[in-house]
Amino acid sequence: MKIIGYVLSGFAIVISMSGCQTTTAKLDDGFPWILPSEKPDRQLSAALERNYDRYPAARPEDNEFFSLFKYTELKGLDYNNFDGTITRRDPSKVIFKNGKYYVWYTHRDTGHKVGFVKGATEEVPTRDWDLSEIWYATSEDGFTWAEQGVAIPMAEKPNPGWRSVSTADVLEWEGKYYMYYQAFSIWPEEAGDYCPVAVSVADSVDGPWTPVNQVVIPNGPEGTWDSKSIHDPYPLVHDGKIYIYYKSDFDEKTHRVRMQGVAIADNPLGPFEKHPLNPVLNSGHETTLFPYKEGIAALCIRDGNEHFTVQWSLDGVNFEVKAITSMMPAAGGPYIPDAFTDTKDGRGITWGLCHNIRATRGNKGDGRATVLMRFDCDLSQDVQDPGMKKHSNYFRPEIYYSMGLSKVQKERIEKENAKVKQASGE
Repeated sequence: MKIIGYVLSGFAIVISMSGCQTTTAKLDDGFPWILPSEKPDRQLSAALERNYDRYPAARPEDNEFFSLFKYTELKGLDYNNFDGTITRRDPSKVIFKNGKYYVWYTHRDTGHKVGFVKGATEEVPTRDWDLSEIWYATSEDGFTWAEQGVAIPMAEKPNPGWRSVSTADVLEWEGKYYMYYQAFSIWPEEAGDYCPVAVSVADSVDGPWTPVNQVVIPNGPEGTWDSKSIHDPYPLVHDGKIYIYYKSDFDEKTHRVRMQGVAIADNPLGPFEKHPLNPVLNSGHETTLFPYKEGIAALCIRDGNEHFTVQWSLDGVNFEVKAITSMMPAAGGPYIPDAFTDTKDGRGITWGLCHNIRATRGNKGDGRATVLMRFDCDLSQDVQDPGMKKHSNYFRPEIYYSMGLSKVQKERIEKENAKVKQASGE
C-alpha cells in the first residue's frame, strides 16, 4: 500500500492508493508521540526542521556522528610527582607498526616549572611547550606505554626549531615517514607565538629522523589570519594528495580567535598550497580529523561558535555540523588505520590519546602537570556501542565546582549584592 501525505490549509491529508481512503488530520492535533525517524510531511518549527535537515538522524543515539568520550589514565609514564617540571602533551595520531602502537608527543623535562614570559630564560621555559623535544612511546594494548626516548631534538641554530619543537604529527607516504611539527625560533608568546611548520624524514617509525631544515608551511602575509602562528599540523591523505590541516591564533590577544585551515601538496616536502577558502573550520583549539566514508570528519574540540561539534566534509574543505557533544578530547590524536590509504570509505575511529593540562598530585596540592590520557568513543562504521551514544549525562558536583568563580567575579557579585541592599533601604 502506497501512502501519500501533504499539507493543505492547516490540514494533513493522507491518501491511501489501495482502496482510495482519505484521512484528514488537523495540524493542531499535535506532533506524534513516537518520534518519526523520517521527516514528517507536515509543517514544522525551525528547530524540528533542523532536527531532520542538519543531522543524519532524528535521535542522537542513531546519529553515526554522535558519541560520548570516555577517558582512562595511562600506565608507564612518570611525571615527577606532577611538580610541573615534566610535560607530555599534544600527541600525534596513533599508528600500528611492528606489532605495536606508536605515538609521538611534545616532551619537556627542563627541571623547571614554566616561568612564563617574565621568568623565562635559556633554561626556564616561557610556556609549557617551550624548550621541548618530540619524543615517542609504544604500547601493545593502548593503555600501558613504554617511552622510547627522543625522536626529534631541538634544531641547531639558525635552523627552524632551535628554541623548541612541539606538536608533531606523522605521515606515512611511499614507504617513508614524515614528521611535521611546530618549529620555534623565538620564545613562545613573542610575536603572537610566531611559528611555521618544519618536517623531519625517516625510513622507519623508530627513526632516525633527519630534519629537512626548511619551513614546509610558511606563515601568511602580514595582516592575514595565519601570519603569526601555524600550529598543530595534521596530515591526512585525501583525493591522492597530502592535506595538512593546521590551526592559527589571530585577532587581538585578549580576544584570541582560533580557526583551522588546510594546505595541500602532491609531495610530502611541498610545495604546499593553502586553500583560498581558509579558514575552513570556524572553531576548534586543536586539529583532529579522520577519513569517514567518502569524506573527512573533524572534531571541533574547543573555542568558537561551533565548539564541541563533530563536522564532516565531502571535499575536505566545506564542513557541516553533524553532531553536538561534550567533554571532547583536548589535542586528540586518534588511532586511524586508514589515515594514509586515500580511502573512499573511511571507517572512522574508536580511540586515541589526548592531553590534560591540569593533572595534580592526588587532585590536590600545588603541583600541576600536563599529562597524556586515553579517550574512547564510537565514531566508527564498524562498532555499535550503545554506551557511547547516551546523551543525558550527569556529573559529580565536584566537576561543576571545579569551574568555580574567579576572585574578580566574586568581588563583582559582592558589589552587586551591596547595591541591591542599598537600593532596598536595608
